[in-house]
Amino acid sequence: MKDFYQRNLPHYQPAGGEYFVTFRLANSLPQKIIRSLKQEFKESIKAEGEENRNHLNKRYFGKFDSLLDHSESGEKWLENDEIAKIIANKIHDFDDDKYVLICFCIMPNHVHLLFKILKRDKARSTYPVTNILRLIKGSTARKANKILGRSGSFWQHESYDHLVRSDDERERIIRYILNNPVKAGLSDFWKDWRWTYCKEEYLPVR
Repeated sequence: MKDFYQRNLPHYQPAGGEYFVTFRLANSLPQKIIRSLKQEFKESIKAEGEENRNHLNKRYFGKFDSLLDHSESGEKWLENDEIAKIIANKIHDFDDDKYVLICFCIMPNHVHLLFKILKRDKARSTYPVTNILRLIKGSTARKANKILGRSGSFWQHESYDHLVRSDDERERIIRYILNNPVKAGLSDFWKDWRWTYCKEEYLPVR
């Protein structure tokens, strides 16, 4: 992955691949902060070596996500239950169609989503992650802007993605997604957050 938070997702999207994706509202963080984090990431790559890129990528995404959780600037349109419901419904719409939905969480200014790509029946090709995000973000942006009585960008163009490489990693990501509202101080228990979902067979075993 070229950068820890990037606009263009990788071309390598294996059939049956599981992806952890995060996308956020437009202008949810000041550009100055984003530039600073990206510069810090690049300097860390130089200092610690290209072989540590995956580890550093996760570290800096964690910093970025923490900033989103505690941001006092930017819009938080996803706090609007009507808008959050539109996004949740759209994510569910594609379950067993374009992907197998595993888990998601809608936070005030960003969304975490974990899914497994499905094959097309005839072409035997995969649904690219980029197309999935385009479909989710396009229709939800139009409906949300209508509710807000505004026009212009709703979602940030950039999005984070990560190919899940093991069952253990999937479980860690699910725990991360489910506990995001708790970590951000929005709820005491993950089930108390209305806009968190995990398919029953993927729920972590305590």
